[in-house]
Amino acid sequence: MYDLNNVVGPVFTGVIVLLVVVIIIRNIRVVQQARAFVVERLGAYHATWNVGLHFKIPFIERIAKVVSLKEQVADFPPQPVITKDNVTMQIDTVIYFQITDPKLYTYGVENPMLAIENLTATTLRNIIGELELDESLTSRDTINAKMQQILDEATDSWGIKVNRVELKNITPPKEIQNAMEKQMKAERERRESILRAEGEKRAAILEAEGEKESAVLRAEAKKEAAILEAQGKAQAIIAVNQATAEGLKLLNQAAPTEPIVQLKALEAFQAAANGQATKIIIPSEIQGLAGLATAFKESMTDPVRTDKK
Repeated sequence: MYDLNNVVGPVFTGVIVLLVVVIIIRNIRVVQQARAFVVERLGAYHATWNVGLHFKIPFIERIAKVVSLKEQVADFPPQPVITKDNVTMQIDTVIYFQITDPKLYTYGVENPMLAIENLTATTLRNIIGELELDESLTSRDTINAKMQQILDEATDSWGIKVNRVELKNITPPKEIQNAMEKQMKAERERRESILRAEGEKRAAILEAEGEKESAVLRAEAKKEAAILEAQGKAQAIIAVNQATAEGLKLLNQAAPTEPIVQLKALEAFQAAANGQATKIIIPSEIQGLAGLATAFKESMTDPVRTDKK
């Protein structure tokens, strides 16, 4: 027969050792990044565990709260607020905050999020109550900055830092919205009229400038044409004079007789008439050339009257 004590003793010891190992393992804690553990010992605050490996004394210490150190977002429901000119609006806010002191966050206030929500609502009412409707709608940056400053100071004792506050939506009453829509429509129509008038004015100016430039170009074209025509006539006159001078020079070099000179003078009179003269006075020296005068008369298309000197 086996001795029962010899069997139970080792089993009991093994169970005890196993329980001790399990308890030790279960009381080993690893704190992750951006987290903090608030530890109490016998019901009182003992320490704040940051990132790393920690051991909790069984039955004496306990983890009171696990706190996230990341930046968090709290979107609160719309709150009714009254402006300085007695207009009731619905405004919902978004708060970006971060826990900087886990101990104060755990023991500073009973319900931190509820406390922040109520503090946000009262702060918003105080700020909006000093502004009129138009100022409330156009001063979001100012309201955000004031709220952020006030909330950050108030939550500092709770271990919370408010980084940013944003007014998400501002909803005025329905009749105010209708009036604002009408005002916006009138403003758009006014701007449209101004833009149309400016466009017409610009078009008229451009048209006038175009006509002015066209007139200037036409005048310059006429001026250049007149200059070119005058230059052409001058060159023609110069060419004729040069030809005449050259002809006289050649004639002088040839030593012409008197009849030839008279014949050339008759040809010059014929060229001067060019079929258009109605009256030509011929010198008496040329009248002796009957044959040449007859040829000259036949070459003229209009009747010619001759007078003797």
